[in-house]
Amino acid sequence: MQEVFKADKQKFLNEEYPFEDVPQLTDRFRCLHCGEIITVGDYKVYKDEDGTEYICCPNTPDCNGSVIDWVDKQA
Repeated sequence: MQEVFKADKQKFLNEEYPFEDVPQLTDRFRCLHCGEIITVGDYKVYKDEDGTEYICCPNTPDCNGSVIDWVDKQA
C-alpha cells in the first residue's frame, strides 16, 4: 500500500467517510488496533494495488487500523 496525501482532509473525509455523522478534524477517537487516542485530522490515506483508498489510523504503518476501528474515546 502507498500513502496518498490529501490537501483538503475535511473534504476527503466528507466524501469518503463510510458512516453517517462525519466527524470534524478536531474530533478524537480511540483506535481499537493500537489503543491510542487519535485526532481525526491526523488520519492517513493509503491506496492499495487496485487504486482503492482507505482512511487509516494516524499511526499507520505501525498500526493497521482504519476508520472502522475508531470508537468513542471513552470505550
